[in-house]
Amino acid sequence: MLSQRSAETVRATLPAVADAIGTITDLFYRKLFEAHPELLRNLFNRGSQAAGTQRQALAGAIAAFATALVERPGVRPDALLDRIAHKHASLGVSPAQYPIVHRHLSAAVAEVLGEAATEEVAAAWDEVYWLMANSLIETERRLYAEHGALAGGTWRQWEVVGRVQETADVVTFRMRPADGRPAPAFKAGQYVSVQVELADGARQIRQYSLTNAPGSTVRSIAVKRVDDGTGPAGEVSGHLHDHAHEGDLISVSAPYGDIVLDAADAPLLLVSAGIGCTPMVAMLEDLVDQGHQAPVTAVHADRSPADHALRADQERLVTKLAHGSAHFWYERPEGNWPAERTGRVDLSHVELPYGVHAYLCGPLPFMRSVRAQLLERGVHPCAIHYEVFGPDLWLALD
Repeated sequence: MLSQRSAETVRATLPAVADAIGTITDLFYRKLFEAHPELLRNLFNRGSQAAGTQRQALAGAIAAFATALVERPGVRPDALLDRIAHKHASLGVSPAQYPIVHRHLSAAVAEVLGEAATEEVAAAWDEVYWLMANSLIETERRLYAEHGALAGGTWRQWEVVGRVQETADVVTFRMRPADGRPAPAFKAGQYVSVQVELADGARQIRQYSLTNAPGSTVRSIAVKRVDDGTGPAGEVSGHLHDHAHEGDLISVSAPYGDIVLDAADAPLLLVSAGIGCTPMVAMLEDLVDQGHQAPVTAVHADRSPADHALRADQERLVTKLAHGSAHFWYERPEGNWPAERTGRVDLSHVELPYGVHAYLCGPLPFMRSVRAQLLERGVHPCAIHYEVFGPDLWLALD
């Protein structure tokens, strides 16, 4: 926990830092990449940097951690730290990178706050940083050890052994370790990082959910080509679509992610939108393998049936469950699609058994809407679990 003196200083300066934190993070990244351009080429998401969303994510994480320290002293914000640590481990972040971040972040804080960044203020926010950093380092070290890897060592070569065109912009890649050693164990809902070398020599990394059951010897990911015309085209998704074919090798991390099935015998609601269906398919596979007896309801929203990747898998798996059902909503339905399943997801007529645990995955506005509906229906907040793709990873739904 924060020392009493630092807690008082952070509490007093948190509003000012929160107001300026966007400017602070902009300056921090500029300083960091000027001193270490290799980090932008080989670790940070260049698309998110160009769009500014990675800056927002860092600002949100720092502000959320500092707020937790002063509002709930003595209570470790485990959910926030675990989410970040899993992401870091999947990227191969090492302890040696934390002092580098600290150096440039401290310089940015001092420059933006100016005279307000007194020695006392700087010391208090240094304490916040190192409390967060040391907690992450320890959690990441444990995560690496679980996979028998040294800190930062997460990469192995995998061979593409199958490729399926699911929709016009989604391809499933089936892979197995190229070295012949067993694939690392994982839990349904977890993801892997994929690292590719681009034409300019940069090695960019993105995360993709595993879509098959944990016991499978071959692992699958479904990759959506990111190119909607509103921002930078997805460098890694585009590279995989255009260049990854059977027999090719790609660098893949060990599996990570803290949103996994943990309500073994409870009724379950799996709600997704777009490519957010990927972890849900793995969960359905796992539930079928387990012989899950409680009700399982799969809900999915998409632009149209043609855009709905892995729909056949969802339908097939739901029918194999003892008490499974599926409900799909489309913005542009085809044929005689029922009007009540057109447009946005409306759970008012979907049965929610007592004690249901809900898992959500999709864009933040979609999950906020679904979560609000679930709370209105009486589902306890602690029974609503969510997975966020992209740089919004550390933001809350509230």
